Amino acid sequence: RPPLGGSWFLIRFERFTYSSLQLCWRYLTYAPYLRFRGNVYLCKGRTVSHRVVDITHSGSLLKGLPASLGLRPQAMKMKFVTPDTPGSFLKFSIKVTDILTRAGKYSRTLAYGQLFHRAYIGETLSIIYLPLFVEENRIFDAVTNNPIARLSQGQDIFRQTINNNPLWRLTFISTLCPQCGWNLEGERDSVVLTCRNCDTAWEASEGKFNRVGFSVAVPGDPGKNTVYLPFWKISARARGAEINSYADFIRLTNQPRVAGKEEENQDMNFWSPAFKIRPRIFLRLSRQLTICQKQFKTDETIAKKNLYPVTLPQTEARQAMKLILADSSVNKEEVLPLLPCVMFNIKDSTLIYLPFTDTGNEMIQQHMRFSINKRALEFGRYL
Repeated sequence: RPPLGGSWFLIRFERFTYSSLQLCWRYLTYAPYLRFRGNVYLCKGRTVSHRVVDITHSGSLLKGLPASLGLRPQAMKMKFVTPDTPGSFLKFSIKVTDILTRAGKYSRTLAYGQLFHRAYIGETLSIIYLPLFVEENRIFDAVTNNPIARLSQGQDIFRQTINNNPLWRLTFISTLCPQCGWNLEGERDSVVLTCRNCDTAWEASEGKFNRVGFSVAVPGDPGKNTVYLPFWKISARARGAEINSYADFIRLTNQPRVAGKEEENQDMNFWSPAFKIRPRIFLRLSRQLTICQKQFKTDETIAKKNLYPVTLPQTEARQAMKLILADSSVNKEEVLPLLPCVMFNIKDSTLIYLPFTDTGNEMIQQHMRFSINKRALEFGRYL
């Protein structure tokens, strides 16, 4: 079973050569590599820093194999492993925490000072198998046909580690609306599917669909160029920082405004993009919406609306709440040391679609007038 919801992949030959075609008669053995791809955030010293990380780490006990796959996972096409895939598979023998530790080391030099919080947002963990074959006591990379290791005389490590009969199978969920039976809609990378017949949204979890509360903000400038981008709105209280209202948030983060009676009675909502995007833009959007706390006029109909896919699940948005609190603070020296003790009590979470005007190069939010570069959105689909 793949760890933490990851996927099993197999490197595929993109281009065939004469030497690679000769591998048809050779018995292939596949070595596992654990891949981490995602954004790493650090609350360290006086700053909130971040980095996009894409690394692999050998998951086999077999000595002599490359420590990582380098740029291959980014440059080569892959396909799913199935029980019908011929060959044998070396057992996966490392802990998932090992790759997370490596990912943290890649980004720990971004800032100086004491580390108060680390978060992995939008990460994907997967296992990639590198095809190998043995010839004359040497292990060859079956993609390049180059020798990469030598077996000592009488070495029996393959028999000790090979799993000859993996029982991996893909599982599917019928994408019919659990409420009305209509077809659910969504793109390939969507984690939330919508039903335009009964105006509902659904998120897959543990082999079934769970309903997601959502609403659509009424556009300020409706037109053909309106695109609705999704955001998670999470209502919560914080222990360890004592945030029970929006007024408490204003005082703790030292915002340049005075909290009035209305803010004292207003729930604190943390906003986060519900789509993957570069860390710097992710923090900017979260900070702007969280500090503003704008109340949008909404409805719950999605028919004929151009919805941008939800690619970041709400569990990831909840993990980002400490980051949003830290990044929203004017005086970070006072707030960042509180982060290890902060605990959030989630009251409610809602998916809000906000209207943006597509100008060709940018998406401009129709109420608050902030913009998102379209190329940044496109790049986020590959994070």
